[in-house]
Amino acid sequence: DARKSEGKRWRGKAGGNNADLNKRALQEEVHDRRFQAKCVEEYQTAIYLKNMVSQYWQDREPSLGEVVFPFNIHENDRQQIRDHIVEGIIQCPESIRAQLTMCLRAIIKHDFPGRWTAIVDKIGMYLQSQNSGSWYGSLLALYQLVKTYEYKKADEREPLLAAMQIFLPRIQQLITQLLLDATIFSVLIQKQILKIFHALVQYSLPLQLINNTVMTQWMEILRAVMDRDVPPETLEVDEDDRPELVWWKCKKWALHIITRLFERYGSPGNVTKEYFEFADFFLKTYAVGIQQVLLKVVDQHRQKQYVTPHVLQQSLNYLNQGLSHSLTWKQMKPHMQTICQEVIFPLMCYKDEDDKLWQEDPYEYIRMKFNLYDDHALPATAAQSLLCKAARKRKEVLPQMMEFCHQILMEPSADPRRKDGALHCIGALAELLLKRMYREQMELMLQNYVFPLLNSPLGYLRARSCWVLHSFSPLRFHDELVLRNAVELVKQDLIADKEMPVKVEAAIALQTLVSNQEQAKLYIRPYIRPVMQELLHVVKETENDDLTNVIQKMICEYNQEVAAIAVDMTQNLAEIFTKVLQSEEYEENEDKTVMALGILSTIDTILTVMEDHKEITQQLEGICLQVIGLVLQKPIIEFYEEILSLAFGLTCQTISPQMWQLLGVLYEVFQHDCFDYFTDMMPLLHNYVTVDTDMLLSNPKHLEVIYTMCKKVLTSDAGEDAECHAAKLLEVIILQCRGRGIDQCIPLFVEAVLERLTRGVKSSELRTMCLQVAIAALYYNPALLIHTLDNMHFPHNPQPITAHFINQWMNDTEFFLGLHDRKMCIIGLSVLMELPSRPAVVEGVAAQIVPSILLLFLGLKHLYASRLLNKPDLLGRAGAQDEDQNGERGSGEVNENRTAMQQQSSTPAGQGGDDDEDEDDDDYWDEEGFEGTPLEEYSTPLDYDNGEDEYQFFTSALLRVQNSDAGWYQSLTAPLSDDQKKQLQEIYSLSQQRRSTAAKGQCQYTV
Repeated sequence: DARKSEGKRWRGKAGGNNADLNKRALQEEVHDRRFQAKCVEEYQTAIYLKNMVSQYWQDREPSLGEVVFPFNIHENDRQQIRDHIVEGIIQCPESIRAQLTMCLRAIIKHDFPGRWTAIVDKIGMYLQSQNSGSWYGSLLALYQLVKTYEYKKADEREPLLAAMQIFLPRIQQLITQLLLDATIFSVLIQKQILKIFHALVQYSLPLQLINNTVMTQWMEILRAVMDRDVPPETLEVDEDDRPELVWWKCKKWALHIITRLFERYGSPGNVTKEYFEFADFFLKTYAVGIQQVLLKVVDQHRQKQYVTPHVLQQSLNYLNQGLSHSLTWKQMKPHMQTICQEVIFPLMCYKDEDDKLWQEDPYEYIRMKFNLYDDHALPATAAQSLLCKAARKRKEVLPQMMEFCHQILMEPSADPRRKDGALHCIGALAELLLKRMYREQMELMLQNYVFPLLNSPLGYLRARSCWVLHSFSPLRFHDELVLRNAVELVKQDLIADKEMPVKVEAAIALQTLVSNQEQAKLYIRPYIRPVMQELLHVVKETENDDLTNVIQKMICEYNQEVAAIAVDMTQNLAEIFTKVLQSEEYEENEDKTVMALGILSTIDTILTVMEDHKEITQQLEGICLQVIGLVLQKPIIEFYEEILSLAFGLTCQTISPQMWQLLGVLYEVFQHDCFDYFTDMMPLLHNYVTVDTDMLLSNPKHLEVIYTMCKKVLTSDAGEDAECHAAKLLEVIILQCRGRGIDQCIPLFVEAVLERLTRGVKSSELRTMCLQVAIAALYYNPALLIHTLDNMHFPHNPQPITAHFINQWMNDTEFFLGLHDRKMCIIGLSVLMELPSRPAVVEGVAAQIVPSILLLFLGLKHLYASRLLNKPDLLGRAGAQDEDQNGERGSGEVNENRTAMQQQSSTPAGQGGDDDEDEDDDDYWDEEGFEGTPLEEYSTPLDYDNGEDEYQFFTSALLRVQNSDAGWYQSLTAPLSDDQKKQLQEIYSLSQQRRSTAAKGQCQYTV
């Protein structure tokens, strides 16, 4: 660039007539182009190297069933790279340094300390060098080492701490040496050292490395960095660019360390046990001194001296932490009113930059205001947090601030921006004001100061007033006219206002009023169509995700009224979704993804509330299929969960031909992204099996597709959660199609699950689920299952499959939990008892069968009792589904099963009656069992009101055995203790009782 400008300067003097100068300029132009081409080539080479190292550095094993090892970088090449990469980082141009440091991070992750302890010596050599040119690059290399271990547990950081025993004294010495040098190169090195120290202490503080003496040295360094002035010439730089200057970045990283140390390790009462002593030391030794420096920084901002947003934010955060401790509060207290009124308050007022953005780009203004992490929003957010905590923790702050704000609002000629700030402060304190002595005054405050501003000629005051109403929406209004007025004014701001930021705030305020005030809900009901139409318009214009949440909540509040406009709303949402996905900046803008997810969720909400309106759901289907198709076509994997939920909603009542076609499309998707989304597919696949079983069986391809998916999950490394879901789906098919002629499928289903059982199974959930498929097959057709087992052989398991299955089943009966699983197990064991041609293995476990059934009934007894106690509405719908999809199958219930079985077998004959049993049961059965298992949400015919009754099924089977085969009956019942015989009689009685109840059409939840 210097050569170019020099050439232009001389060409200007010569008037462009000097041939030699023109020739020289042409040569320089060619040289510059070659230089640029070389830079581009180096950059592309660095990118290529980074990608190769990221993907192919680590040794990789062949995939299951393959013998060819996948490609990775050869060890000779890896050693070459290790030997030279640190020097490369030190010597390379800045343009490719970032790529090389990413390479180094990947190498350290895989090779340190095992294959590459030499990196410590290499970095140490350059750090100790007197050649300052090697310092910055070697510090970047050290930073990669520390970052690799930043979030690891303390016991996993030993290799790093051993290295830092060498490096920490050196970097402390280096930064101390450079502190007085304010040149850009010196401060750049200081900043990098602070970033290293921050990464070292961010997640855990290594007290063995950083004792009190070492910490004191670092705290002095940090204090000096914060206390020194930034060179005055930085004020000549444009204000928007100043935060990127290295002097301010150095302060920013120093503050990151200071606030992190105080919050995580130095705040007594808020630290874990290992930091108790350090917290006391930090508070007494450093906290006040550092706070003094930061009060000075905050005061510089008060005096209109420039401070970057990040530095101001972190300074306020430190003061926020100091509010909790008497030592720091004592120092802060004299300044607190000034801080509130002259620092916090101005930060919460409408500013010039806000107005500029509002006028030039109101949509960007909305995005900035709703993004708490926007650089411009950071200080205001920190100020608001400091104000709220001070008002909560220190009693004098709230009355002083309320009086200050009240004076501003009372003054007719007050600057409108100060009124905005006063309302901002009051709204931020709403949670406190709704609880304390001010509560009764808030209705009057809204009426006198907020309502008039809802009609202000200034858009930002209308928006702020809406925001205040949103903040005070839980207020108990004494005068219904005041509430009606609030709702009417906010509705008008939503529907009629011309300024989009006002509409956004009005939308949120209206929804919160409707959700918190029953009367507000009634006021808006006649206007729901224009309100929802305007909400959709605002969402379309702003693409604001908060508003999709507003729409969802309004849909739930007005589900009956929404029915009339559901199709139009969904069509609008689908158009917005398409627009968002097809926008040029979609790939780069994370907000667009969040917005698109919000739209899908809103469409899903509409489907859910319309589930009882069959004709509307049918109209929604075509729109939803367009959305689903768009996602699958691109494809956008992060939306798969949402579109599968949409497909589920479209198949809950009936399944159209178009939705059956979707099954084939989803199978293709499964082939590419199979395991990650199988559990998300499960509710939809369950619908395909249970909602229209006739259509499922009418086309063999349908069942083949579902079986193939389950088989692939069970035979590949999908994880046990997905495998449990696959096995459950096979069980559902068997039970749903019992008596429907799927005999040819049974051997395939049983082989798939039992083959999985022969491989390592970690969880009892998967083990019992695999067993349950075979048990369902036994219930489907006993002879077919026994024949299937007798003809089944697995290469790695020499034991006969029949014996292996029966023995595993008997050993695992205590792990059958929840309602459905216990019921299935009881029915299966009852069928096993009645087998006409009993395999020898069944004779061998005769003594276990009835005791196992009794144990399962004991669990069911408590489950039914608990459900009646906790969910009385179940009285009207036996076999209802558990709504909690995220419940865990806890080990506690297994332990209870085991303990109960031990108690059953060890209770002496003749002891214990009904009362004793009930008291003991309370100790062994808690509410975990009432929740059932996560997979019980996938219902089967066994779970319906008219499903098989397990009490009647078992007792009928046992009576038939008693009448037809006395010897076998004796083998089954002889091992029973007196208590178990008594329990058996109770089951007979309950069975008869449930039979009578069923005959009368009443609930069978008899306990």
